[in-house]
Amino acid sequence: MAHQYDLVIIGLGSGGTLAAEFAAGELGLKVAAVERGRIGGDCLWTGCVPSKSLIASARVAHTVREAHRFGVTTGETTVDLEAVWGRIKTVQAEIAATDDSPDRFRALGVELVEGEGRVTGYREVTVSTPSGLLRLATRFILVCTGSRPAIPPVPGLAEVEFLTSENIFELDRPPESLVMIGGGPIASELAQAMVRLGVGTTVLEMAHRLVPRDEPELADRLATILRAEGVELHLATTASAVRAGGDGVIVDTADNKFTAAGLVVATGRTANVESLGLDRFGIPVGAGGVEVDGRNRTLVPSIYVVGDAAAGRPQFTHSAAYDAVIAVRDMFLPGRGNPAALVPWCTFTDPELAHVGLTAAEARERHGNRTVKVHRHELAHNDRARADGHTDGLLMIVTAKDRIVGAHALAPAAGELIHELALAIKLGVGIVELSQLVHVYPTIAVGIGRMAGDRAFEKARRYRSLAKLSRRLG
Repeated sequence: MAHQYDLVIIGLGSGGTLAAEFAAGELGLKVAAVERGRIGGDCLWTGCVPSKSLIASARVAHTVREAHRFGVTTGETTVDLEAVWGRIKTVQAEIAATDDSPDRFRALGVELVEGEGRVTGYREVTVSTPSGLLRLATRFILVCTGSRPAIPPVPGLAEVEFLTSENIFELDRPPESLVMIGGGPIASELAQAMVRLGVGTTVLEMAHRLVPRDEPELADRLATILRAEGVELHLATTASAVRAGGDGVIVDTADNKFTAAGLVVATGRTANVESLGLDRFGIPVGAGGVEVDGRNRTLVPSIYVVGDAAAGRPQFTHSAAYDAVIAVRDMFLPGRGNPAALVPWCTFTDPELAHVGLTAAEARERHGNRTVKVHRHELAHNDRARADGHTDGLLMIVTAKDRIVGAHALAPAAGELIHELALAIKLGVGIVELSQLVHVYPTIAVGIGRMAGDRAFEKARRYRSLAKLSRRLG
């Protein structure tokens, strides 16, 4: 028996949940949502929520150890790793019982279907449910199936037990020591948090720097900070083999070997798209996701794909959620819904590393050396950073002909302050215009105003002779 819907969503992660809420709750559409696992997806169960809960515990432990810097004396710091992991599960359960509760979506009018969804027609999804196959006829299909950790072809890896962001938070506590393959945002966050919690951690990154998509100078500074805190960081280092031994596992490289009780693989993501059946309709599908156009549509106009499942789109929770809503808007409302062209991101180390727009090198390549200028504000000269004892950081604005085209921050709460600069890029704001906004003092964001003010002062110098003339005439 076929059911008739306006929209069938496959996957109830960050994109699917917001799309369902918008389509059913705000637009009053008849929506079915297919989910094979738990509502909330990677963000709630294996990504943002557990990792940031872990980071919060690690930051507290670090703050207590460093309390003497602020004139506060404490006793010996003891970390209960089982309690830390227990808190992570508590936070997840609270969100699952409220914002991501099945009852909440049912109350909005969403029909939840448990099972594996497969596209079996231009306007049909067939679900393998516990009670059998169920066909869902629909006007539109929205694929929000996300991604999973990519597993590199390292010899011996398949023969040993290893951890990823999917299963590390399912443990009762982490191993006593870790070696990580990969040095991107996930590995950087986990490594710092683990060391702060007393888990010795070694990171092996094949590139010449951490988080290689970020502004190189800030990425290098972050590496220095992690090393200073005790992370054993080895760049330009490739794992050549993995085997059991030592404390638990041994990772071989060209000129060394590293042993630890546990192994974490953090080498990127692979889109969850191979079992959807889209290729039978001529839709290009690969490990990087499903090919979509500028409106997140596939070659079949009634089938949209967003988030990590869409090839070429940023792999972030906030990007997936935004694109999902825009896709629904494109399906059912007048005009076109265009996915976000400008997506900021943040690596939640301490300090945080935030990024939006072009790096300095990208700006010079696109706009030419002569038009590009890099504006910098060292946190060592920021009063709030001095007062808080967090002066190891830098704010950076990249301009082309004085228009802001990129911004980067290594600072406390960098993920919060980057939005002002993202808006400036989106609206084509010049750096001198930004100086006309009064920033609250004392904040880290005062540094943004200072960079803008310095550029305004620099441009004002050309009128120095007029100022002197007015003094004489006055």
